This record gives sequence, C-alpha cells and structure tokens, in this order.
Amino acid sequence: MIIRKVTFICCLLILLSGCWDNKDINHRLMPVVLGITGEGDQYKAYLQVPRPESDEMGSQVIIEEGHTINQIVNKISVNMESSIDLLHIKVIIVDKELAEKGLSDLITGFMRSRDISSKALMAVSESNLDDLFSKISHYKAPEGSILLDYFEKNAGWEPQIALTRIWQVYRSIHSYTRDVAIPLVGMGDTTFLNHTGSAVIKNGKMVGRISSDETLLYNAFSGHSTNGKIEVLDDASVMILGNQLMTKNKFENDKPYLTTNISFKVMILETKNNPSAEKIKKELDKLLMGRLEGLLEKSQKNKADIFGMGQYFRKEIPRDKLKNWRSNYYLALKLDLNVEVDIQNAGNLKIPSK
Repeated sequence: MIIRKVTFICCLLILLSGCWDNKDINHRLMPVVLGITGEGDQYKAYLQVPRPESDEMGSQVIIEEGHTINQIVNKISVNMESSIDLLHIKVIIVDKELAEKGLSDLITGFMRSRDISSKALMAVSESNLDDLFSKISHYKAPEGSILLDYFEKNAGWEPQIALTRIWQVYRSIHSYTRDVAIPLVGMGDTTFLNHTGSAVIKNGKMVGRISSDETLLYNAFSGHSTNGKIEVLDDASVMILGNQLMTKNKFENDKPYLTTNISFKVMILETKNNPSAEKIKKELDKLLMGRLEGLLEKSQKNKADIFGMGQYFRKEIPRDKLKNWRSNYYLALKLDLNVEVDIQNAGNLKIPSK
C-alpha cells in the first residue's frame, strides 16, 4: 500500500514538474517588433510592446544595449515588473550598417536559442532606428504596431515587397546555391514608411540592392503571387492578376543551361490614344523582359543567386564543386528567358482591333 502511494506521488511530481516556471499572462511582456543596430562591439535593441489604451491599442518602446540579445533581454527583465516573451515577435528590423557588416552571428543565435520564432519577418532600415522607433510609438494600429501591418498580406503588403523570414536568411547563410532579398525601408515624409527596394543578402551580408519593381520579379521566382501590382506603360496601365513560372534545366560539358518562362495574366485599367490590345501586350513584354535581364545581370555581378537557380543543378554538380556555384557556374549560366503576357480582362474599356 505504501509503495503504491509513493508511486502515485512520484507520478504526480513528474506530471507537474513542467509547469513550475509558468508565469501568468498578465505578468508577461510580448513585444511584436524588434529593432537591432550595432553599437561598437555590442547590439542596441528596441522592443516595441503593445499596450491597451482606453478604446485603442497603443505601444511602448523599450531600449537596451548588450553583447547578445539574450543579455539585453535579461537586463530589461531586471528592471521590469513582467517577464519578456520574445516568441511573439513578428518583425525584426536591422540597421543597414549592421546588415552590411554581417548578420550571421545574430541569425545563428536566433536559431540556436529558439527564443524568437524562425517565422518572424526581417527588414533592413535605411533610417536611424532611434528616429524610426520614436515615430512608431506615435502611431496607433489594431495589432499594436503599424510596422507589422505594413507586412501583413491582409493589410498593407504589396507584391513588390519581399517577405523574407529568419529561417530563410539562415538557410541562405549555409547554402551554396541560394541567396535572399530583404525589404529596405526608411521613414517616409507623408507616410509612415517608404519602401526603397530590397537588400541583397549573400552569406549573411548585404552586398547590393534591387528596386521595388525588380523585387516583384524576385517574388515571382520565389513563388509569391504578384496579384495587384499595377504597371504603367506609355499608352496604358494594367494590373497583374496572376503569374506562373516554368523552368527546364540541363547540365552539359560542365555548364548549366536553364530555360525560364514567366507568364503574367493582366487586366487593362486605363488607356491613352486608343492603343490596341496587341500593342499593350508587346509594350508590357518589353518592359518586363528588360527589367528581368537587368536584374539577372546585377545578381551575377554581385555573385548572389537570389533567384535560387543553383537549386536546379544541385544533383548534377559534385558536392566538392558545389561551393563554387556563385563564383564559377552561376557566372557561366546559359539562361533562356521568356516573358509572356496574357490580357485576361479589358475592364470596362472597349479595346479596338489592330
């Protein structure tokens, strides 16, 4: 009988042992945005925490410095009446100088500690973070952060804005054949933010930049929908309704060959001087083709494979040579680019025949 009681008590202790350090939700701070900049050999972190205010959601910004993010969190926790829970962070914005210096240690730390979700989005700020977060605290948003709404697909996100998460940056750091682009933002004059393009991240460092229009094609290659993007031509403006990517690859005589077809379905919004549908189609074909060729040339110059084209040749290239993809095979890549435009809808406009 005594043995049974002892066994029962031990079982209860085992079941309850995982809950001893749980804290009430009312005593936990849940920041949704984390800003990071470099201060010498230390980091300076900005934590934006939502704070309910009467009929709306406000926020407060907590600032601290330290050699690691965990040290910064510990410093803040000592001076706060609540513990800090980083798992609710949705957006991480880093200073441009820090991005150019390198993000490898920072990203690896996030992935190792698992204190921050690997699904959190990343952005690079061209504005001073002191000024940016000072401005953030004066804006009201349903989720407590206007910066979060900027990247939400059901709120302010547009198809020419890259959506890159921590795990994707980490993967690119340790990949021979795939790099990434991270949104570049700054403070706007009449709007809260100004999207200035995307930072090209290679081996954890910012090595270049691409425009917003070029980011649209990057998103198309990455499998994101470009629905809603408006392109303005000389004689018309059209809205993209959808996109599709098809590729064929071969590897011959130690050289990679890739045929890429990108098709866009569009709707005509406005016209000027009554252009024909065929003229609009040719004009848009030329615009997108020129933009795509320029983007590829820029990517090869930076030796940064943001399109992930090396992924198609991983099985053909020996492992010991795969590390030379960016500096050797990527530059020798023979690419056949094709852009197709299909006008699906002319709206309420009557388009004359050719």
